[in-house]
Parts: sequence; structure tokens; C-alpha cells
Amino acid sequence: MSSSYQPSSLLQQVRFVKVDIESDGQRIDNFLVRHCKGVPKSHLYKAIRSGQVRVNKGRISSEYRLQVGDEVRIPPLRMPDPTQKPIAPKAEFPIIYEDDAIIVINKPAGVAVHGGSGVSFGVIEQLRSARPESKFLELAHRLDKETSGLLIIAKKRSALVVLHDMMRQSEGHKYYLALVVGQWQAKRQEIKLPLYKYLTADGERRVRIDKEKGKYAHTIVTKVQSYSGYTLVGAQLKTGRTHQIRVHLASQGHPIVGDEKYGIDEVREQFFKRGFRRMFLHAYRLSFNHPLTGEKLILEAPLPKECQQLLDIL
Repeated sequence: MSSSYQPSSLLQQVRFVKVDIESDGQRIDNFLVRHCKGVPKSHLYKAIRSGQVRVNKGRISSEYRLQVGDEVRIPPLRMPDPTQKPIAPKAEFPIIYEDDAIIVINKPAGVAVHGGSGVSFGVIEQLRSARPESKFLELAHRLDKETSGLLIIAKKRSALVVLHDMMRQSEGHKYYLALVVGQWQAKRQEIKLPLYKYLTADGERRVRIDKEKGKYAHTIVTKVQSYSGYTLVGAQLKTGRTHQIRVHLASQGHPIVGDEKYGIDEVREQFFKRGFRRMFLHAYRLSFNHPLTGEKLILEAPLPKECQQLLDIL
């Protein structure tokens, strides 16, 4: 498994960090992972065991849970060298549409769109490796790592600017298919619930419905097909918040099959045993005006084979 850590002589100075409300209750080892990005965990645990990491000037174990106001001493640690980035392997993805301004690919599930958060590289880095002659390749929008389907990449800055503006104005239309737990009743339902991003005690990014702190989010859900104990639904995004469809569907008591963050563990394990080892969420249609020509584009990517096979079994 490749790692973004590279030996280097870049040593941090001692740091003292005050624990705030966001880190209250977090384990010291997970706190250090967040504050020392790129440092191997083995180095962090060694620093805790040897007493170099201290809380309120005292030694602690790796299980210690921080409290608001604690002062954490972070010792000098060998940090990753920013000049030594891992080289992304070349990869091409199924192309649905391409011209001199944009590429639209059918992204597989399990592949991040870009590097970061523990992932050395994603779709965009692999495409750049595969196309060294392309001077400009940038993501126009994002898909969760676990989600498959249509993803737009700009090949010109002029196209990227228009696409970003289009996404902000909700002028492009994104349609998804999801298999949810239970019987979805309404033929068409609009969900308008504000979403708030936060970090768990383990430093994992999550989203919840929060009417005070959340940002406006709007999803239109349509019933496509009922199965025994499950429903295939369509979801149209009117806003583009992180994990929007996943949280909105779960909020209605119908989480997506295979969703590790917001789904039901027993359901995921049951489908895993049947060979279905992903989240059933697929971006199957994009409808938007070409950023440079203005031509109306309606692009589709059929359900991946493993999703279609699951529906056939159900």
C-alpha cells in the first residue's frame, strides 16, 4: 500500500495545542493524526509511549480522551517532505463524452475523485499521469468515493469557470439512482433539510441535519421500482452539499444499501455476504449546457453490472 510519507529532514518544533470544543472527547491518538498529517501512526504511538506527547505536562496513554482546555504537547516529529509526492499510476476511465473543452467519465465506485484525506491520488491525478500532454485537467464537481457515475473534468480554464458558476447556480441537473432500505411510499417527494458538516471524535468527516447551523439543501426523490424490503429511487440534486442524498434519504428512515456512514450495518453485512460490496448510489444522468458552445447535453451512464445484477436477484 503506497504512503504519502517520505523520509526527510523536515523536523517540526515543539507545539502546544489547546483543546477546543470540536476535539472534546476525542482520543489523543486520533487528535494527533489530525494535527500531524502525513506522519506514520507508528511514529505517533511511539511518541505517546515514550512520554514525548504530554497532556497538561503529564504522560498519557493512547486511549486518553481529551477535554476542553487540555494543553497537548506535540514533540518534534519527522514530517512528510512536500517536494516528494507519490507518483499517481496512469489510468483512463470509461469516457461518455469528450471534446476539446471537457471530458465526462463514468467513475467506478471505490475510487476517490482526488487525493487527500488518507488517499494519495484519485481520478484527477491518474488522468493527469495518463495524459501528460494535457496542460489543464481540473474537476468541475465531485462525487463521493463510494458513488459511481458521471463526472465532468474541464480541459480548459474558461470551461471550468463556466461549469463552476453553473453548479453554484444549480443550472446543471444531476440525477442519481439509489437502492434504499424499506418501501418508499411517495411517487415524488421534495426534501428540504439543512445540512451541517462536522468531524467525529475519530476525525472522520460526517454530515447531519441541523436547522440552526446547517446550509440549505434540496433533493427531489422519485419512486422507480419496489422490491421485497427495498426500493429503487431516483434522486435529483437541486443543491450540491456533501453527502446530501445519503443524509436526506437516511433522514426519511430509508438509508442507502451499503452506506458505511449513514446506513444499517446488518443490511450492509447481509449484502456483502451475497457479493455486493459497495454503496448502491450511481450518478446516472447529467443535463447541462456545454460551457463554451451552449449546446444542450444530456448524458447517461447505465447502472454498473454489480448493481443491475443485485436488482435482478431482488
